[in-house]
Amino acid sequence: MTYKKKRILKNWWLKPQQEVSLDLATDLNHGLTQSEAKKRLQEFGHNQLLATQKKSLLHLFFLQFSSLIVWILIVAALIAGALKEWIDAFAIFTIVVLNGLLGFYQEYRAEKSLTALRKMIVSSSKVIRDGKLRKISAREIVPGDLILVEAGDHIPADGRFIQTFGLSTQEAALTGESIPIHKTAEALKGQSLSLGDKKNMGFLGTVALSGKGYMIVTETGIQTELGKIASLLQQGNDDKTPLQKRLHELGLRLVWLCLGIVSLVFALGYLRGTPLIENFLISISLAVAAIPEGLPAIVTIALSIGVHNMAKRGALVRHLPSVETLGCATVICTDKTGTLTQNEMTVRSIWVNNTFIDVTGIGYNPDGHFEINHIIADPKNSPELLLALKIGALCNSAGLHETQDPIKSWNITGDPTEGALLVVAGKANLFKKDLESENPLISEVPFDSERKRMSMVRQTSEGLVLFIKGAVETILEHADAILINGKIESLNKERKKNIVDANTYLSSQALRVLALGYRPIPKEAKINHLLEDKLILVGLIAMMDPPRPEVKKSIETCENAGITAVMITGDHKATATAVGKELNLLDRDSIILTGAELDQMDDHHLKKSLKKVAIYARISALHKLRIVRAWKSLGEIVAMTGDGVNDAPALKEADIGIAMGMTGTDVTKEAADMVITDDNFASIVNAVEEGRGIYDNITKFVCYLASSNIAEIIVVFLGMLIGFTDFAGNPFVPLSALQILWINLASDGLPAMALVADPIDPIAMKRTPRKPSDPIISFKQGCHLFLISLVIAFGTLLACYLGMQESGELAQTMAFTTLVVLELVAVQIIRSPYNLGIFSNPFIISAMALSFLLQLFIVYTPFLQSVFKTVPLNSREWGIILAITMIVWFICNLINRAFKKANDESKKVELTV
Repeated sequence: MTYKKKRILKNWWLKPQQEVSLDLATDLNHGLTQSEAKKRLQEFGHNQLLATQKKSLLHLFFLQFSSLIVWILIVAALIAGALKEWIDAFAIFTIVVLNGLLGFYQEYRAEKSLTALRKMIVSSSKVIRDGKLRKISAREIVPGDLILVEAGDHIPADGRFIQTFGLSTQEAALTGESIPIHKTAEALKGQSLSLGDKKNMGFLGTVALSGKGYMIVTETGIQTELGKIASLLQQGNDDKTPLQKRLHELGLRLVWLCLGIVSLVFALGYLRGTPLIENFLISISLAVAAIPEGLPAIVTIALSIGVHNMAKRGALVRHLPSVETLGCATVICTDKTGTLTQNEMTVRSIWVNNTFIDVTGIGYNPDGHFEINHIIADPKNSPELLLALKIGALCNSAGLHETQDPIKSWNITGDPTEGALLVVAGKANLFKKDLESENPLISEVPFDSERKRMSMVRQTSEGLVLFIKGAVETILEHADAILINGKIESLNKERKKNIVDANTYLSSQALRVLALGYRPIPKEAKINHLLEDKLILVGLIAMMDPPRPEVKKSIETCENAGITAVMITGDHKATATAVGKELNLLDRDSIILTGAELDQMDDHHLKKSLKKVAIYARISALHKLRIVRAWKSLGEIVAMTGDGVNDAPALKEADIGIAMGMTGTDVTKEAADMVITDDNFASIVNAVEEGRGIYDNITKFVCYLASSNIAEIIVVFLGMLIGFTDFAGNPFVPLSALQILWINLASDGLPAMALVADPIDPIAMKRTPRKPSDPIISFKQGCHLFLISLVIAFGTLLACYLGMQESGELAQTMAFTTLVVLELVAVQIIRSPYNLGIFSNPFIISAMALSFLLQLFIVYTPFLQSVFKTVPLNSREWGIILAITMIVWFICNLINRAFKKANDESKKVELTV
């Protein structure tokens, strides 16, 4: 059997070292020869992630002009040009080009995600070839190479460890686990181990924290676990956002609406004998009026305002449409480590003297106190507690440091578990630096995954003492005494049972438990692991990565907002369960699934179980992708949070990917639509609120322009249908083509733009998410807007009729001015269902005032009178307009109340069902 065929065997963790060496045709001591390595390089290629074929910059640019509504706007601009409305035509073309440039920039940024992933391949690595240690480019590494991995090294490929010496690695970027993985060289059992449980394997993209080891490379480049993620990232779908889909649907409707309006109005005008050119201009003007040509600009402005507001609340948006998408999210799939939790191991409980002592405080700041039965306890009154804390600090390779730049904070170097022991000692004012000066280090026996313990011998005032910490079962096995009430007592069966029971209790809370002990040793003793016997056990110390304090409230807010929060983690089931319980993620009907259990489920079974699963544990990148796709197949809008490389494909597949800014990798940030700068789950909830507010503002804008344009169409259509004539008996149209364009562009445009700066509805986060399939204007909203438009149109026609008693020019002026005033009033009629007062947005007041002032210029300036065919209005005519406005305001508010009552009744029925 050739080596190439042998390479398809993936279960390297099951094999002894000799079998791995045989399968990969390499020497355990001398590695590959240079000539063999060269052959394999030609056979398997360089150790790098493959690039996908990129779109050209020109192609990316022209793709921005492929949407239907963009082409409608281009046609509208051409029509405006044909009508010699050059300013309007120029404005529309400018909007189209600017939006194209913005979209081009966004897509260009998105394509950089794979580039960031490729950079994770390290530049060089230590390899043994021909029995000699060499430093070569990581690109030149091939399957079968023998690699030396030491503390601080990035692992350059996937491989099987054949020798380890206290080696531990940080694999959080791939597995989601914050706890270092202690490596072994022994063969493991279990065909379907998760990535984090393959403790004799090394993986590309991870880093060695301590010790050293020798590894035979099994996979390189795209065949590595990181390479598989790169492949998934390349295959991720770039689906359109709900807003983009709704705008496309709106564009389709506008095409047919425009054609219908032009045909119907032109036919009516023809039948009534309206001059051909005038008839054509009016028909085209109404068609242009029906298209909200400012929509792309308004959407961009609304999203940009949202981006600015989100940045102030800790969320950076990379793609503008993502702002709106987050607002309609129905599911948030969130990683545990660093997102729901602080990614900082913290001691929560200590057991000494047969007593449990709770520890307060979180993170690496050594502030907190000790409690017994909720009563604060002074460590000075408990020699056993003080000794346990000293052992934890003195048998320790980590460091705790205070920094002042840019603000005062504490951080650790080394193993997070050991760092937690330094922090809890600091809470008793015991710091490693001071303790070490009093108890200098003599020797150390490093941690070993087989021994499951580490020890340090120090010179104390009482002579040489071996301090030890490790797994409870292994320390208990080597202990023959226990320190109780200041006395060393023999470790009889009863006392052993007490220790085992205490360990079981702490472990049931998903706490990681370590035992602490010591042993005085004679000066002449040879220091090695054989001294780790006849130990005096002092106590147990339990820790965990605690939940962020603000997350519980944020999850509650999500629940009130109709959003399902799901924890997806690579950590153990027990740990995930404990965190889930603290955050109230689990209820009576919730279930927890592990990756192994998920593998046994087909897609149909998974979809049926989705809404019951609150937590997924021991999950891989493929699992995350599968979960996101399952939720999307149910029509849900899925947000996925993450910080590790393993999260990137799921982030790209989700409707909106959210990366953590502080702990997130560059790959994750590049693949995401949004980056949370403070890694705070609460910032995601704030972003959801902003997203809902932005969509509300876009909806208000569309509804306002739709109601205004419908009113204009009804006025012209009914005016023709009724058969208005001037004093000479000629067909009379209530509004001219120029007046229609002016209303659509200037009078409506300024208040409409001010709507995007509206504040968020106070009860936005108490509403259920809108359905992704809902159009921007629903059928019920359409009926609501039509009634409002009808009332506005009748008010306008009434003013036109009263003005017609004197002259045709006065009638048109009355209709023109009344419609402008009524559409300004309609701004608040559209806003009121969103629980906003008229003075809540100063931009609205300014825009309404300016629009009204411009209308006065048109009515009273001689030059503009000749352009727009208007005549001055007297106090009687303004009185008529005011009276009509008050009546319309009253009727429209009655309509709003009726529809609000109907909506409330509909929601009650839905809740009952």
